[in-house]
Amino acid sequence: MKILVTGAAGFIGMHFSKRLLEDGFNVVGLDNLNDYYQPQLKYDRIDVLKHYKGFRFVEGDLANREFLEMLFQEDSFTHVVNLAAQAGVRYSLENPQAYVDANLVGFTNILEACRHHEIEHLIYASSSSVYGANEKMPFSTSDEVNHPVSLYAATKKANELLAHSYSHLYHIPTTGLRFFTVYGPWGRPDMAYYSFTKNIMEGNPIKVFNNGEMMRDFTYIDDIVEGMIRLVDYKPEGNPDFDKLNPDPSESYAPYRVYNIGNNQPVKLMDFIRTIEKHVGREAQLEFLPMQPGDVEATYADIESLQLATGFSPSTTIDEGIGTFVEWYKRYYANLESNRESMQYI
Repeated sequence: MKILVTGAAGFIGMHFSKRLLEDGFNVVGLDNLNDYYQPQLKYDRIDVLKHYKGFRFVEGDLANREFLEMLFQEDSFTHVVNLAAQAGVRYSLENPQAYVDANLVGFTNILEACRHHEIEHLIYASSSSVYGANEKMPFSTSDEVNHPVSLYAATKKANELLAHSYSHLYHIPTTGLRFFTVYGPWGRPDMAYYSFTKNIMEGNPIKVFNNGEMMRDFTYIDDIVEGMIRLVDYKPEGNPDFDKLNPDPSESYAPYRVYNIGNNQPVKLMDFIRTIEKHVGREAQLEFLPMQPGDVEATYADIESLQLATGFSPSTTIDEGIGTFVEWYKRYYANLESNRESMQYI
């Protein structure tokens, strides 16, 4: 197999590519290395991947259709894992065009490339944010998701719809993954757990929205990657008994599936913060704020369909995962500071 991983310099993209390489796959990693957050972290993730035989990095943008077509012509990909996207719910309030370009135009270009180059399986990132205004817990892929509360969520719902149309029209096997609050080493600095750790260590207050009355299905990165790996060769084939009079949104008569991938165990935000405090060894200064536009009070993944399909079962506790993240955070930024000080004498 030769696998294209888009967003390879991103958090999930780097970890997933690393696992593929360790398992002996050939990987081409694509990323536009934008400055949504500090690019240095992205460069350092790619440096990790470059140590593996079988990895090649390509810088480019999914919104550039001609570039993408040339890449698919040069490399005979068997599988595509599309993790590239403009992330972040709150940023979508400020810069909606970035979400249109990356998440809609870019994803359509990926679908077109898969169509014309006979890709065996397309796996793509959706998001738990598609559940939007839904309050029935746990969130099930069999639930309708027609009320997004952010533009980011709307683009992810649109990705699922676009994928289904291509599965129907061109018989491309597509699998969408609704990720639930992924955390761990090499994570995104705009994520709450990352900024909490940074500010607690620096003695700065942390912003706690909805006065701390939030619950999230925090999922450790290694568990996410394990679930993804099990799906690479698990291509949807379509359900011949699909009930068009009472359709299940998670599957189809076409080779199309959508899965939740989460911890299946929501945690109170304040308990999560206390766990970070424990591993940092310092108490947080809390600044309680109201709910922000685009946020939801709780997420909770029903992962039964993924468990049945692949045997996936998350195993990392919050205490273990946060402990590993804090250790990585301290080590990574200590090395950065050391390197900066060394450069002053060159």
